[in-house]
Amino acid sequence: MDDEVQQPEYEVGTGILCVFGRQLKLFRERAGLDRARFGSLTGYSASTIAAFEQARRIPPPRFIDQADEVLDASGVLSASKEEVARAQYPTFFRDAAKLEAEAIELHVYANQAVPGLLQTEEYARTVFINWRPLLHGEVVEQRVTARLARQEIFCRAQLPTISFVIEESVLRRPLGGWGIMRGQLEQILLHGQRRNVEIQVLPTERDEHAGLAGPFTLIETKEGRRIAYVEAQQDSRLYTARGSKSGRSRSSMDSFGPNRSLRASRWPSSRSCWERDERRTACA
Repeated sequence: MDDEVQQPEYEVGTGILCVFGRQLKLFRERAGLDRARFGSLTGYSASTIAAFEQARRIPPPRFIDQADEVLDASGVLSASKEEVARAQYPTFFRDAAKLEAEAIELHVYANQAVPGLLQTEEYARTVFINWRPLLHGEVVEQRVTARLARQEIFCRAQLPTISFVIEESVLRRPLGGWGIMRGQLEQILLHGQRRNVEIQVLPTERDEHAGLAGPFTLIETKEGRRIAYVEAQQDSRLYTARGSKSGRSRSSMDSFGPNRSLRASRWPSSRSCWERDERRTACA
C-alpha cells in the first residue's frame, strides 16, 4: 500500500453487482425457475429478485448462500459473497471497512457526528437522510444496513481494543430530535461498559485541541501495520505508518489519551453524566 491512497468516488460497486446479477439470472434460468418461484424458495419477492439481478439492490450474505444451494451453483455464487458485501459501502470507504473489520486496535476521533461503530439505527438513518446531495431512499437504507453490519466487530471472538474521543458538541446536538438522541446516548453508555472499549468526551471549553484538522481513525492490523484513515466531504485517504500524516494522527490521538486529557480537564470522568435544561444527557 502506498503512503497515501486517495479514494474520492462515492458510487455503489455496480461492477461486482452487475456480474453477480448476471450469474444469478443465468443459474436461475438454467434451473428452470421464474423469479416468483425462486423468490418463494429463498424468502424474497419476485421484484426483489429482479432488483438483485439488475444490480439495483445488494443481496445479503444469507441470500447468496441460499441461492447457491437452491440453484446448485457449486459455490460460484457464494464465492462472490465477500466482494458483494464490500459493495454496500461507498467506494471511498471500502478499503477502510475491510481494515476496520480485521483490526486489533482502533482509535477514533469524532467531531461531527457520533462514530459509526456506536450509532443506533435511528441515528444512522438520520445521518444519511441529512446527506448532501440527497440520497435515494433505497440507498439510505442500504447505508444504514452497512453501518450496523460494521458493529459486528464488537462480537468478534478475538475482541479488538477500541477507543473513542468524541467532541462534547456532538453529544449536545439533537440530530433527529431528542428522542433519537436519547436512545443514541444510552447506546454510547452501553458500549462504554465493554471491557475492550474506552470512550472519552472532549469538553468544548478546553483551550487546547489536537484534532482541529478533522476526524480520523487509527487502525492497527494483526500484521502490526499502523494506518490512519482520514475522511472529509466524501473524500478519504489511508496513510500508512511510513506517511508523515499517519504520524501526526498518532500524535493527535496520543494527546487525547485518558491520563493526559483528564489531567488537563476538571471533568472527573469520561463517563460522567450531566444535566442541562432538565434533559438527561450522557457523555459516555
